[in-house]
Amino acid sequence: MALNIIGAGMGRTGTASLKVALEALQLGRCYHMSEIMQNPDKTADWIDAAEGKADWDKIFDGYSATVDNPGCNYWKQLTDYYPDAKVILTVRDADKWFDSTNETIHSAEFSNFIKKSPFGEMVQKTVWDFMDNRMQDRDHMVNFFEHRNAEIIDTIDADRLLVYRIEQGWQPLCEFLDIPVPETEFPRVNSREETKALLANLMAASGEQLSDEAMTAAGRELHRG
Repeated sequence: MALNIIGAGMGRTGTASLKVALEALQLGRCYHMSEIMQNPDKTADWIDAAEGKADWDKIFDGYSATVDNPGCNYWKQLTDYYPDAKVILTVRDADKWFDSTNETIHSAEFSNFIKKSPFGEMVQKTVWDFMDNRMQDRDHMVNFFEHRNAEIIDTIDADRLLVYRIEQGWQPLCEFLDIPVPETEFPRVNSREETKALLANLMAASGEQLSDEAMTAAGRELHRG
């Protein structure tokens, strides 16, 4: 199965909501960081990808779409490898994005926690290295976010790309994918407060060492979102 949809948007731009929405549209399974959290043995495949030995067909076997980290950081490779896939760039205000990440997935506390975990090497090579390990530096990260989005918009053909804000709901997404708009409400999951609570609970439950079991449970919570 080849990817039909590539999510190029960074984590904390509504990627969890987009994952749920795409699956609700019955477009197949959608890859997300939560998939790795539920399957810690998959980290080796992403480390290989970071080292230039990617087996994309293996990584995305059984999936028709990908959003969020770490896939979003390989948008160039993926759009080349899957030339028929459509690309969705989820965006938001850069400062608000930084505030959200700095309180959740890129907080100093959680970053230090992840470094000690079985996921540390994978996150380092597939996420943090792209940001020059300056996740708590507002000026750097806002500049990184804005320039990255501009590069994607300048690189991907306009008819292949949807620049999308989650608050726009179903209409532009379904028009882009050429499918009917559902009658159900658009999903809104993993708010900043929900994510902060999830990560705090994960750290509290795991103590100093993050186990595969604890991360798998957290992955299920994100996935269920």
